[in-house]
Amino acid sequence: MENELRRTLGVSDAVVVGLGAMVGAGIFAALAPAARAAGGALLAALGVAALVAYCNAHSSARLAARYPASGGTYVYGRERLGPFWGYLAGWAFVIGKTASCAAMALTVGAYVWPGQQHAVAVAAVVALTAASYGGVQRSARVARLIVATVLAVLAGVVVVCLSSGAAGPGWSDGSDRGVFGVLQGAGLLFFAFAGYARITTLGEEVREPERTIPRAVPLALGIALLVYAAVAVAALSVLGVEGLARSAAPLADAVRAAGRPELAPVVRVGAALAALGSLLALVLGVSRTALAMARDGHLPRALAVVHPRHRVPHRAELAVGAVVAVLAATADLRGAIGFSSFGVLAYYAIANASAWTLDSAVKGRAVAAVGLSGCVVLACALPLASAAWGAAVLAVGAFAHGMRGRLRSGI
Repeated sequence: MENELRRTLGVSDAVVVGLGAMVGAGIFAALAPAARAAGGALLAALGVAALVAYCNAHSSARLAARYPASGGTYVYGRERLGPFWGYLAGWAFVIGKTASCAAMALTVGAYVWPGQQHAVAVAAVVALTAASYGGVQRSARVARLIVATVLAVLAGVVVVCLSSGAAGPGWSDGSDRGVFGVLQGAGLLFFAFAGYARITTLGEEVREPERTIPRAVPLALGIALLVYAAVAVAALSVLGVEGLARSAAPLADAVRAAGRPELAPVVRVGAALAALGSLLALVLGVSRTALAMARDGHLPRALAVVHPRHRVPHRAELAVGAVVAVLAATADLRGAIGFSSFGVLAYYAIANASAWTLDSAVKGRAVAAVGLSGCVVLACALPLASAAWGAAVLAVGAFAHGMRGRLRSGI
């Protein structure tokens, strides 16, 4: 028991943790590149991303109810497909999401103090690592406050834009980018939907996981989809597709275009808070996956220690925080959205393949098949550089796993 986590999260806590990851910086950052890719079919791309996300969420919830332990798809792949596939899922998640953590920290810096972006990013990482070190309940309370504030800001953006005299059917003025453009836009928007994984990676800290997780995952995903659709329609109504595609800060530009430039600083604060919420949820998810991998010896076993008082994987959290702080201080992760999307799509492809093996129920297998196919298609449709880097990182992970096996067997 001394190395096990404490089950303290209920349905509402789990939903908030998922929303903190999904309704985060993605809504402020992913719309513009998705609009460039999908053009006038941006809303169709959002629908495709939501469909794949739903399939992934359904499969993940079924698996989490069966295996309520920290680690998410790392555990599911290991138990259902074998150690290699579990390891590959964990590798994809830890590497991709560590980069995403740094990107979220840099987003905080860019909105709060552009001239000192890296210093603010490091400070944000230190503060949120300290918050997560104090226990998952404290993290859930911080996430609840952030989510409430961000939702209020986004609701304000929607109301201001849709009630403006500048509002119109802006989603119809963009050029058609074809099916490939829709798929690429969906792949980029998937970055913003991926936060429900945080609920499943916290499976060891959820009360009655066999009931709580299947309820929390679709609830969080459904709320996020409604928010994303409303914000996308509002931004398109005043900026149009081409204006949205050109924007560096689309929601701030949207309130300016709606005739309320005084609200732009409020949107900037909301964006910074959203990035903080995403960063907090990411630190929680990556550290729990690192804990599970360390327990199996795929990462240093010292990271598997659980704090005797706070019941959190404190060494894993500190290690993740340290790596992210170094990246945030030194890196420029402009391709983080595409890179992270590739890693997360690989992660969920393994989750769907694992869910396929649970039973022979038609619905479960059909959803898993659609989810697996969708993940593969969207990963292949991502920008070439993102897909190439993502594939290279997976190959390095597979090579490291093979070499470790050879060393153990003495070959």
